[in-house]
Amino acid sequence: MAYKVLVSALAATLALGGCASVANMDVSKLTEAGTTAFKAATLSDAEVQNFSAQSCAESDTQNKIAAPKDKYSLRLNKVVAGFAPSINGQPTNYKVYLTQEPNAWAMANGCIRVYSGLMDMMTDDELRGVIGHEMGHVALGHSKKAMQAAYGVSAARSAVSSAGGSVVASLSASQLGDLTEKVINAQFSQSQESAADDYSFDLLTTQKMNRKGLVTAFQKLAKLDGGKGASMLSSHPASADRAQHIQQRIDQNK
Repeated sequence: MAYKVLVSALAATLALGGCASVANMDVSKLTEAGTTAFKAATLSDAEVQNFSAQSCAESDTQNKIAAPKDKYSLRLNKVVAGFAPSINGQPTNYKVYLTQEPNAWAMANGCIRVYSGLMDMMTDDELRGVIGHEMGHVALGHSKKAMQAAYGVSAARSAVSSAGGSVVASLSASQLGDLTEKVINAQFSQSQESAADDYSFDLLTTQKMNRKGLVTAFQKLAKLDGGKGASMLSSHPASADRAQHIQQRIDQNK
């Protein structure tokens, strides 16, 4: 099984690099590139947490963060007050980015970021639904897989572009920035999005919170124009369908 994964990882590396780059690499370099891609696909939980922490810190340096006593921070603290302080054993860490983009995301290390643009357009109940959805991606392992995939592409590009140089396991500053962007804008599958929606619904139900907010949140997102560049908005299935699904669950669980 490990051999098959290594071969698949190597094939993906070669596909990314193209024939011209491959021609300049000897067998040992191809093996090294494949091993690096295989390593990315099998990152341990500790390694995923480490890269997630680095990526979250990198993102924080690139954005304006609301101060602890800022109205957005105070409101977010109130919104998440009923949630557990950790996900899969990782302490949650909430911050608000002061930007008009309507987005939110979470990483495998419990890093959760909510954009002020999203907060401006949503009620507290709607925010709880959206944040519960992002927490679902972490709890269900989707964020871990997104990190593995993003790191794999970064490592593969490094291996191919070096075309004769050694591939190092640690990330350079440029690779870290690229990795962070890929993780934040990761596209989850339809099944992953649906599972995260259901996770949020179940979380809200368990905490006796208003589940209708998850429905109206998706209805609001459905009115936005495509959500270009925002993983939460450009996901599948469509927001309108997701709103309908949650409403059906509400009707079935009255």
